[in-house]
Amino acid sequence: MNKCCYSCGIPINMSEFKGPSNNYCKHCTDKDGVLRPRNDIKKGIALWLQGWQEGLTQEDSLIRAEHYMHAMPAWA
Repeated sequence: MNKCCYSCGIPINMSEFKGPSNNYCKHCTDKDGVLRPRNDIKKGIALWLQGWQEGLTQEDSLIRAEHYMHAMPAWA
């Protein structure tokens, strides 16, 4: 079973995403495993959404990222 990041949902049991924290991926934490600020995570998720949703504007991607984050334990 996949263990997922509480902040963004990425599988953290895969070595490429594993960071210093047991509950967050390397993209959502600093080098000490401390969760990055909400707006930093939101911008990262928005960029990820734009990467696979053709024609998605920056404004719409930020709105969708906010909705997505409400489903994550770190931001609910």
